[in-house]
Formats: sequence, structure tokens, C-alpha cells
Amino acid sequence: MTMNNELKLVIFDWDGTVMDSVAKIVDSMQIAARREGLSVPSVQAVKDIIGLSLAPALKQLFGELNQQQVDDMALFYKEAYLALDKKPSALFDGIVDVFDSLKNRNIKIAVATGKSRVGLNRLIEQTGLGHFFCDSMTADEAESKPHPQMIDDIVDRQGVDKSQVVMVGDSILDLTMANNAGVKALGVSYGAHDKAKLLTREPMAVVDKAAELLDYLDAKPIVA
Repeated sequence: MTMNNELKLVIFDWDGTVMDSVAKIVDSMQIAARREGLSVPSVQAVKDIIGLSLAPALKQLFGELNQQQVDDMALFYKEAYLALDKKPSALFDGIVDVFDSLKNRNIKIAVATGKSRVGLNRLIEQTGLGHFFCDSMTADEAESKPHPQMIDDIVDRQGVDKSQVVMVGDSILDLTMANNAGVKALGVSYGAHDKAKLLTREPMAVVDKAAELLDYLDAKPIVA
């Protein structure tokens, strides 16, 4: 049977793709490391773990930690992020226009993020974007990126074929997750990773501005 590969569902990462929150994440992790007495990771090192669940993120940054250190870091990171988040991060220019265009064409929109469910819900409420999203998956509900579970679960629940799905993200974790799930990927270069790094995961394209996503997210058949 030949599958209809007309676009039906677009799944977006959150941090660095929808919201300009990468710098806040970096600052929060560095603050937490100082409080715990660990070596302070570089800006790029923290960018490289954005999207991972907490345990693999901490292991990549700091090596093996005992449970008390993991618990401390989780608490210190949360406290630092909430303190810095008194002024919510801005949405990237043009991203709401992208959502509007997709919704107006009856293309479903979902979120797959390394944030917690509590964290994502808080930001969706703050931004007022909830009416756009048909579904979402968070780090405490699935295997960590780049495991394909987030995409697989959303696709199954929404009843679309993977040939009708595109994943949009700013990190090689997002694009590798898309590859692992067998869906097309689009990269954005304004978040955690630059265009050269994203292109190593062979996405459909890498765009420099959110508005440019619309050059690829149309209702025509999806072509690699």
C-alpha cells in the first residue's frame, strides 16, 4: 500500500526552538553546579545536554554522581531556573505565525521536550499557546531524547502515519530522535546547535529564522 505523505502533524521541541530559553538554562545549570561544589560546565557543554532527561544530562556534564548529589542538583537547578524565570523567556520571532499558519491549514501541532510536565504546563499557560497544541510529551513521561518514544507515542495517539510527520528542533538530540523514529526532521540554527552541527543529522533543511520554517511546512507531500 502506498502511504499518503501529505503533512498532517508537526512536532516542535520547546527550549531553543519555540522559546528563547537556552541562556536561562545554561545560567541555571551553572548556578546549581556552583552550589553543589561541582566543576562549572561551559556554555556549550550545557547547550549539548538541553533536551536530555535529568539523569543522563547530569551524567554527561559531571560524570557519575551519588543520589544525594543528583537530588541536590535537581533542587538547585529548579530553584535557580524559577528565580531567573520571574520574567518569562521570549518566544522566538515568527514562531506564533508558524503555529497560526499550521492551525489554519488543519495541520496538527505537538510538543516533545526535555522539560518536565510541570515546567511545560507552566510555560504553556504563561505564553497562552495551549490552544495550538493537540498533544505533548515531556522528559518525565518518556525515555530521554534521542530515544524515539516521545515521537512514537504522539504519532500513535494522533493516528497519523510517520510519513506525514515532521519534527522541528534546535539540537542534534531532536534531529537524532526524528531519525530514530523514522520521521522527517527540520533544524533551526538559532538555539543550542549551529547549522553545521545540525546538518550532520541530515535534516530536510536547517533554517536561521522561525518564519523560514513555512518554506518547508506546507501541505504538499513531504520530500527529503
